[in-house]
Amino acid sequence: MLEVSSKTNLLEYRSYKYSLQDVEEPNLYRDIYGYDTVPKVPFNHRRVPMNMPEDIWITDTSLRDGQQSVEPYTVDQVVQIYKFLSKLGGPFGIIRQTEFFVYSKKDREAIEKCMELDLPFPEITSWIRASKEDFKLVKSLGIKETGMLMSCSDYHIFKKMKMTRRQAMDLYLGTVKDAFDAGVVPRCHLEDITRADFYGFVVPLVNELQNLAKEAGIPVKIRACDTMGFGVPYTEVALPRSVPGIIYGLQHYTDLPSEMLEWHGHNDFYKAVANAATAWLYGACAVNCSLLGIGERTGNVPLEAMIFEYASLRGSLDGVDPTVITEIADYFTNEIGYNIPVMTPFVGENFNVTKAGIHADGLLKDEEIYNIFNTKKLLNRPATVQISKTSGLAGIAYWINEAYHLPPEKAYSKKDPLIIALKEWVDQEYEDGRQSVLSNHELAHKISELTHGELKWPGRNL
Repeated sequence: MLEVSSKTNLLEYRSYKYSLQDVEEPNLYRDIYGYDTVPKVPFNHRRVPMNMPEDIWITDTSLRDGQQSVEPYTVDQVVQIYKFLSKLGGPFGIIRQTEFFVYSKKDREAIEKCMELDLPFPEITSWIRASKEDFKLVKSLGIKETGMLMSCSDYHIFKKMKMTRRQAMDLYLGTVKDAFDAGVVPRCHLEDITRADFYGFVVPLVNELQNLAKEAGIPVKIRACDTMGFGVPYTEVALPRSVPGIIYGLQHYTDLPSEMLEWHGHNDFYKAVANAATAWLYGACAVNCSLLGIGERTGNVPLEAMIFEYASLRGSLDGVDPTVITEIADYFTNEIGYNIPVMTPFVGENFNVTKAGIHADGLLKDEEIYNIFNTKKLLNRPATVQISKTSGLAGIAYWINEAYHLPPEKAYSKKDPLIIALKEWVDQEYEDGRQSVLSNHELAHKISELTHGELKWPGRNL
């Protein structure tokens, strides 16, 4: 049957509906996922169209998936993280939702305290084990939406759950009915979708979920979960690893609207950010992220990274305040005690720090030469240098000018006698066998000595 698509306004075949393939043996895609070999990326040369939604947004899992990977946060820490998410996401709710556990007394106390703040964004949702009792608990807390696990690969269905595909589907459909009975919007987490039989299980499951939603008059959300980070963003890649193919297929073969579709990825193969951006480009409204990328194994999609992906794709920050990212990094470091790797983009200690003298020389002439953007304006983090044996005169001059907040008319050049004297001292330190970079306080002590205390250190007391 031909009909005009409401999405493309073109005549398309709409007659074929994929049915559940209830196989006797699991399809483990051994030609792609040979356990003793690196996973392969097969191409089928089929292109699917980009279809970015009119609105895109971020959802957060810092307090669910993220919290599973660190020491549990205190109630006060949860509340502060929630405040940060609201402040960062801005008045238009670019960070639309965040999810909480509901099981313990501490979980529920944190939810109640966050609700008392009455912040418009992010909306508080939950994640549960999907029992009737849990749905009632979610409803009693005033939460309108909850996530629930629906493992969809044969690795999980056959090996973990010890079920057939039909048994798993029946279980999932029954669980959604329980959610509807409780008046809660179910968000179905399709676990391990990048190892699942897409047309033999995923599409039929989502179609059945859509049918239930129509009967109940309550929407069903779908979260496509790249649980092991196997997804790839390249065009013309074959399923099940193709992110464009998964997003296109979930919309084209199930009539799932973009606003009901969300991507959740992991970073096992360094593709978390690229995959999330690709999900946006091909039709998902939401990408699920975690602050600092904290999450299972190699982590989730870093939320701060997707803030900048959003701005890059939209050409605007749309009310987002990216300086809050630096506040968040400081809070995780100083209050929670989380160790952020120093090279981490946007939040690591060395993110916009250079040690090379030739780079420092460029910064001294114009920081735009070696800084990715105006990090002082956008992140409240000026570009800096660290002094080591490779810093040179330019690096030392740049460090003093930035560390002492010197205006242009008082800034030192690399030809100044103070800079030359400092360079000689630095060189001697490394001649004597030093291996580490020089600390700010070491440099400040030496500068005080060379200037007889005239140049005052503006930082903490020495």
